[in-house]
Amino acid sequence: MRKYNYSDAFDKYFKLGTSSNQRDTTAVRKTVSGLVKILYPNGEFTKDEIERILVYALEGRRRVKEQLKKIGGMEFYAVNFSYIDNETFEEKFVSVPEQGSDKLIPDGIQKDGTVHTVGRSESGVFGVYRIENQSISGNGKITKSGLNSKEGKESVEVAINYFKANKQHISSLINLSITDYMLDIRDLQGVGQCKDLSVATLIAMASSSLRKPTLPKLAIIGSMTTGGTISKVEELANTLQVAHDAGATRILLPANAMSNLADVPSDLFTKFQVIFYSNPEDAIFKALAIE
Repeated sequence: MRKYNYSDAFDKYFKLGTSSNQRDTTAVRKTVSGLVKILYPNGEFTKDEIERILVYALEGRRRVKEQLKKIGGMEFYAVNFSYIDNETFEEKFVSVPEQGSDKLIPDGIQKDGTVHTVGRSESGVFGVYRIENQSISGNGKITKSGLNSKEGKESVEVAINYFKANKQHISSLINLSITDYMLDIRDLQGVGQCKDLSVATLIAMASSSLRKPTLPKLAIIGSMTTGGTISKVEELANTLQVAHDAGATRILLPANAMSNLADVPSDLFTKFQVIFYSNPEDAIFKALAIE
């Protein structure tokens, strides 16, 4: 079968999406050709049959790009492969089951006290984290679970201390003396503890205290000091790509990150509704859509 070539087998029915570069296209077409030779050596197949092969080929190529992205960063950021039906013009995106990225930040409004953030882990890999905070009647006790690193614990303490010292600037409805807080931090991708959870933790505590959820599909980016100074975001492009892969459509971003926007590919940046904040209180109000 070496003299036969079925690399254009899907062109009659489908075309590849814009995220596929020349190398991706070549790899997908070679995989399609090889599978057609094995499964349909006579070159006869239906639209559904070639679609199944195309999806398999795109999955395989995405796995390669996911690994390259971890090694080489933004050079390989375009991993959201898709194909378009030539008849209906419907675009279908191909994910890989082990990523589970389309479910990390779910659709709809989340329970108050639940926030999602993207940050660098202790191993240096960027990951997605969910913080869930419950506020119940009590006497000011704060319990924490899911923290297993020194830096992660310190960043949560920064948020707690800031919340205690500045609660009156957030809302007069917050009364720590009659409220207990239960914080749970989850590493959604198993990459290790996030190094800084301060801004996300602060918003989670305010959200549960005020019984007000964050905006849907929101990823919170940034870190802060105990005094409220907002730190610069490291590797903004990689951070946004991870947020996009996780399903975020809104990004809460420090205003000082504007100087790094030139490093972000325009087709990635335009996928988000970007909301800038200048200080911790501003981050809370914008995340919770408080006027």
